[in-house]
Amino acid sequence: MGAFDTKANTPVVFLFKMIYNRHRFLKQRNENMINTDGNPDFLNAFLDYTTSILNKSPGTVKEYNYDLNRFLKYIMYRFKLTDEKNFDAIDIHNMDLETLNRIKLDDIHAYLFYLANSCQSKPATRARKTASIRVFFKYMSQKAAKPMDHNPALNLESPKIGVRVPRYLSLEESKKLLAATNNEDTRNKERDYAIITLFLNCGMRLSELVGINIKDIDFDEAKMNVTGKGNKERVIYLNKSCMSALDNYLAIRPKTGIKQGSENALFLSERLERISNRTVQYVVKQELLRAGLDTNKYSVHKLRHTAATLMYRYGNVDIRALQVLLGHDSISTTQIYTHVDDQQVRNAVEDNPLADLESEYEKQKKFEI
Repeated sequence: MGAFDTKANTPVVFLFKMIYNRHRFLKQRNENMINTDGNPDFLNAFLDYTTSILNKSPGTVKEYNYDLNRFLKYIMYRFKLTDEKNFDAIDIHNMDLETLNRIKLDDIHAYLFYLANSCQSKPATRARKTASIRVFFKYMSQKAAKPMDHNPALNLESPKIGVRVPRYLSLEESKKLLAATNNEDTRNKERDYAIITLFLNCGMRLSELVGINIKDIDFDEAKMNVTGKGNKERVIYLNKSCMSALDNYLAIRPKTGIKQGSENALFLSERLERISNRTVQYVVKQELLRAGLDTNKYSVHKLRHTAATLMYRYGNVDIRALQVLLGHDSISTTQIYTHVDDQQVRNAVEDNPLADLESEYEKQKKFEI
């Protein structure tokens, strides 16, 4: 234990964590382009809360900010508190608690109808916005400095989402992608091959890969720590392919000239700083094109789907183990990877132990012949 134990449950440590998370949130506003300048004070206080207390990830905070900003603009329009015709230009900066207290469940339903009818938002998008609204009003009615007198989202239901089979690369397509990346003749060959290898073998998220530091990797135990959604850490075990790809990349990774703040980053850009989400997305797209695969069909996140599907299909992985590996909070999220194709269904029927038993009718028919 160090001189200052940040895991201890003391008021001093709690205050330290709040200050640290507040600093992290302000930094996120710049790094993730979270524009909060036009927000009312209560919305920014909520965003502070989600970072410092709920410990939400930068991506989640950014989604909250966008979703709630749009919702409050709609409320201004619905309550006829603005003459602005351009929805994006509606000013919510001076919205007060009195206006919030006017909001009823019907107003939220009207907003969701607006999203579905006027914006053609998909059920999954509306479900995310519903979740944002629900957590916001829970905070405003229970935790805010000046609480609302009711929670209009208390009985708000989430839109039903149909089960979608995730897109993924087949085993042969995955091998084809790895081969194309390994055979390229570019200055970033080792880096790009390591990126594709980790995606296809470990099923990590884009943000998790970008955030890896060298110190997160235990080369002796062949494992690494990654930080997922909600800043939750988990262990990912590395197979021989991953270890080999990492060793080859680290052998040529620049040792000098790295920009301040990126010294510990595993993957570096050509500007010698931590690689960005956008750069990784570009790398994956270029490798997919080089392998002759459809970039309209496949993307970075589809590589995560691919890893999960291949592990479940060929690795005899228990669904609970897969849940832990992928960092899912709910087993229902993991269950989308238990999908099977038509051939599997046909094989299951053919492999039924009763499949070869003849009926009495068939036996009689053969006897008569």
